[in-house]
Amino acid sequence: MTEPAFTLDAVGLLCPLPVLKARKHLLSLPHGAVLELLASDPAAVVDVPHFCAEAGHMLIEQREVDGHQSYLIRKGG
Repeated sequence: MTEPAFTLDAVGLLCPLPVLKARKHLLSLPHGAVLELLASDPAAVVDVPHFCAEAGHMLIEQREVDGHQSYLIRKGG
């Protein structure tokens, strides 16, 4: 597994907050760093991959963990 530089807990937040917070944290990370995003919003399964594709980031992994989703995002763009 790729070791994240930062884990962002957005569990309990609704769309669009998980993606907005991920975008903000990715700005502070160096190119190639990995952000782990935890989210429980059902819309995140669509929003996060779309955000990554549009912003030039790589979605490394998307999985279900303890009742919420976990996303590993490598900063690109």
